[in-house]
Amino acid sequence: MADETRRRYLFVAIDRATRWVFIRVFPAKTAANARRFLRDLERACPFRIRTILTDNGKEFTDRLFGLRKRTATGEHAFDALCAALDIDHRLTPPKSPQTNGMVARFNGRIEEVLQSHHFRSGEDLETTLHRYVWLYNQQLPQSALASKAPLQAMKDWHKIKPELFKKQPYYLPGCDT
Repeated sequence: MADETRRRYLFVAIDRATRWVFIRVFPAKTAANARRFLRDLERACPFRIRTILTDNGKEFTDRLFGLRKRTATGEHAFDALCAALDIDHRLTPPKSPQTNGMVARFNGRIEEVLQSHHFRSGEDLETTLHRYVWLYNQQLPQSALASKAPLQAMKDWHKIKPELFKKQPYYLPGCDT
């Protein structure tokens, strides 16, 4: 892309029950950006986030040193925000990306989108990613959800367990509106 001279980083959250996806693109993998991502996620997510699973990147934690676990210092910005929001922050075991397989599979889908398009700018790339996430959440049936789209699964959960939600899930205007 002509207007891009640096890499950009995609932060992805996926709800395990509904497969609902939330993304943000940042210019760097930093604790400040991870914290901003979590704040944006918490505001956008219609249900209460109880647990979050991340890899062991420095942007998420200071609990690992090499392959040895250590206790959280409480000083890392992302860990501190999780504690403030009463979110249990769990880490994937080192060198086991399959633990976070949902995100890995979704990233594979994103890779297909990236390879099938020519982007004129970073803004064009970001717009395409957000359109794909809108389509994924609202329209694409998932076999793990009995061929429902994530948002429909979320609405079904809302009917059964409304106490898990902060607000009612709804369809958002998107691609053609």
